[in-house]
Amino acid sequence: MSVQLIPFLMFDGNAKEAISFYEEALEAKVLFKETVGEGPLNPEASLTEEQKAQIAHSVLKIGATDIYASDLIPGQRLQRGNQVTICITTNDAEKARQYYEALLPGGRVLQELGEVYFSPAFGMLTDRFGVTFQIFTSKH
Repeated sequence: MSVQLIPFLMFDGNAKEAISFYEEALEAKVLFKETVGEGPLNPEASLTEEQKAQIAHSVLKIGATDIYASDLIPGQRLQRGNQVTICITTNDAEKARQYYEALLPGGRVLQELGEVYFSPAFGMLTDRFGVTFQIFTSKH
């Protein structure tokens, strides 16, 4: 089993601009970048072209460190605790559930832990101290 804690930067519609800035300022290398429109869309979701062009997920390598970056989900807004989150990444779904449940008391669920197209166990919560965690289980 492996576990990593990865900084996850959340932007309010300007993630593309921020990624370009970090490429220049910090010599970041973009390892992965997907827009909302490039991912599997819910056919019931009525998104504008501007929303489809927003970044759903990206991975930047700065030195030896990975950093994730994306735009907020349409309808969310920046607030205390969600601009920089910690993504706990593991390859063990049971460990992911253990972390999720351990961080939840006194906090609030942002996304229930469960299977999504990119992970067998993914969830988001804000702990009782106002820190937002994303719990991500890799498929391999």
